[in-house]
Amino acid sequence: MMLGRSFSSRATLPLALALTAFQLSATLFAQSLLHPGEDAAAPPDQLDLRFANGVAAVAEDKVITVDDIRREIAPYIQQLQRESKNEKEFNERLDSVRDEVIQNLIDRVLIVKEFRKDEKKKIPASYVDNQVAEIMITQFDNDRSKFLAYLKGRGKTNREYRKEVEEDIIYNYMRSQQKKSQSIVSPVKVEAFYKENKDKFYQEDGIELRLIQLKREAGQTDEALKEKSSEILARFKAGEKFEDLAKEYSQDLKRSKGGDWGWLKRSDLKPELSEPVFKLPKGQPTEPIVLPDGAFILYVEDRKVAGTQKLDDVRDQIERLLVQQMARTNQEHWLERLRRNGYVKHY
Repeated sequence: MMLGRSFSSRATLPLALALTAFQLSATLFAQSLLHPGEDAAAPPDQLDLRFANGVAAVAEDKVITVDDIRREIAPYIQQLQRESKNEKEFNERLDSVRDEVIQNLIDRVLIVKEFRKDEKKKIPASYVDNQVAEIMITQFDNDRSKFLAYLKGRGKTNREYRKEVEEDIIYNYMRSQQKKSQSIVSPVKVEAFYKENKDKFYQEDGIELRLIQLKREAGQTDEALKEKSSEILARFKAGEKFEDLAKEYSQDLKRSKGGDWGWLKRSDLKPELSEPVFKLPKGQPTEPIVLPDGAFILYVEDRKVAGTQKLDDVRDQIERLLVQQMARTNQEHWLERLRRNGYVKHY
């Protein structure tokens, strides 16, 4: 399970989540300290002794404690429980998340250290003030007593908390700078990716569909539905826009949007509707189609023919994908360098 949230939330963690971390049962968290498959009720000497002293790791001069890990893991507990089929799987997933949390906390320390190496780089005090003020409003209802209770629960002074906030700002700034450093992909790389992955760009036959639906009223015959539909179709053939007619007559959920259902594949429609509409060229409607639930007129706003999309049609998509890949690779290389050059000890 990859953790999707930024660790800037360490400083802005809602009070409820922070309290949840401390309210986790001893058994539950004991499970997070076990090797997969071990019994949560095992005696203390059978626990993972890495954390016997309450310390998970040390990064530079920062001690990463079990409480730090509890606080970060807490928001994921319910999701892990939902995703796990049994207790063993839950323990394994929790163990994996715990290790990822520890690594992220270590990386945070190393990234902050990298920022501080350049003495010219400073975070203005006003930035920290603004962030703390926002946290006070969004997380504590601008109630200082709640905020102070939160600090007390964590054993933090106001000065220490402000330092956390400043480090969160640094962390996010440094990560964003790494992402920005990779924003250009050469045409050669785009073309090479396209040639090597043409199967990824195959598209099914598709249409951009507008639709008018007339619901069958009690006792209404097929002939009556078809006659009403034919009147609407005659107005379209006389020059009125299908979109306007849909807004006037259609009885489906897309009426206000002129019957616009967007792009659909053949498999998205019932055979009774897909067979006639997929035979039509762009700009043409079907004849009225009468079904048990009502009558339908389908209109082909645009269409795509099945086959591999052209490079020019997917160039932007490929560029975005390659930028993301390069950013991930370069960021991992950057973090590996920081880890090599920093002091880190795991317990």
